[in-house]
Amino acid sequence: MLRNRFRFTASVFLALVLSSSLLAAHDLPVNTIMNAFVKIEPHQAHLVVRIPLDLLQGLSLPLKGDHYDPAASGPATQQALPILAEGFMLLENGVRLTPSESSGRLSLPSNRSFQDYDAAVAFIAQPADSSTTISYNLGFFDAHFVYPIASPKSVFKIRSLIGVDLGNMIKLTVRYMPLGESGRAMMITGDSGPVDLNPAWYQASKGFVVLGVEHILSGIDHLLFLLCLIIPIRRIRGLIPVITAFTLGHSVTLLGSAFNLAPSGAWFPPFVETAIAASILYMALENIVGANLHHRWIIAGLFGLVHGFGFSYALKDQLQFAGSHLLVSLFSFNVGIELGQLAVLCVAVPVLGLVFRGALAGRMGVILLSAIVAHTAWHWMIDRWNVLWQTPWPQLTGQGLMIFARWVAGLLLAVGLATLISRWIERKRPSAFAPGV
Repeated sequence: MLRNRFRFTASVFLALVLSSSLLAAHDLPVNTIMNAFVKIEPHQAHLVVRIPLDLLQGLSLPLKGDHYDPAASGPATQQALPILAEGFMLLENGVRLTPSESSGRLSLPSNRSFQDYDAAVAFIAQPADSSTTISYNLGFFDAHFVYPIASPKSVFKIRSLIGVDLGNMIKLTVRYMPLGESGRAMMITGDSGPVDLNPAWYQASKGFVVLGVEHILSGIDHLLFLLCLIIPIRRIRGLIPVITAFTLGHSVTLLGSAFNLAPSGAWFPPFVETAIAASILYMALENIVGANLHHRWIIAGLFGLVHGFGFSYALKDQLQFAGSHLLVSLFSFNVGIELGQLAVLCVAVPVLGLVFRGALAGRMGVILLSAIVAHTAWHWMIDRWNVLWQTPWPQLTGQGLMIFARWVAGLLLAVGLATLISRWIERKRPSAFAPGV
């Protein structure tokens, strides 16, 4: 009962401390990035965290004039540690852990001990230097929490409640150090909720399937491209080879990007976005002038290569949460995209069947709807081209030329294979890709 009462009191005080920076606009914190290590040992988990004092304006720390007095901060630090322990949730198999040990101290903005876990732990264990003074709200509060754990193979999660009202403004960089494995880093925002540090493969798979579905359903440019593929065919069976080719295309570049085989530099993302808009415009214009539906699967596959780079940008910031299951997460993300595309097909095909009746039946409906899409894609392409034009282009280097040559060779190989397959199919089953089949 006393423990629950203490935790409730601590939580109330924590809320007051963490929301104090929101009382007035000029009190908004400037430094909103926290750094942490989570190290797993056979029987203990260690959380070592550095918090900007700008985020802890509600803590009562001793001052000497307009500076903090680290030498006199011992009692205030001991009072603050239980409050800060409530601000960081470390969970083992879904159960919140309680620290058995804690220590902390103030540090200067120039202190570099958090570049290394051992250096950070050693620094926190040292007594404060009486000659050190820290300007108000410009230093850090460093804390070390030790948690008893049941097993180093458990699934661990972390969540920060520090500055939770600021949402994505607050960022926690976590360097996770599991027992017997290589470490990895991730960036967690204030509204991320509990984040898996070492998810099981099925947990990672589930999360990335959902991410893939959400991405395809919220990506208006990808949806318009799919719409251009559907408009002239409007039959599930006829769309199967087209969508399959698009899937294979974006899967290749998605995997390549995940393994750092894509071109780098500030120019490449706007280039990809411009190319995606151009792919939509091309497909819409092809619908207007009369698409060659026998070869549409080839065009869809080639443009799928471009869209795969676009998918990779949505995935890039999320791969940090894959843990050690990179391939499983990539495959699951792709499955999610395909499920999203299937949902779009199941809705769009019957809806378009209803739209293309009466005055919009036949070519008139295809031309009108494609013209609307083309108009939208044209404006997107112009806007994105303006961004690309203002982005500095990279200088040619040996490594850059090598990456470019590999992708060009891969593209030529894909075109060659697609042409051979297309000729073989036309000889064997010339009506396989006809609309309405």
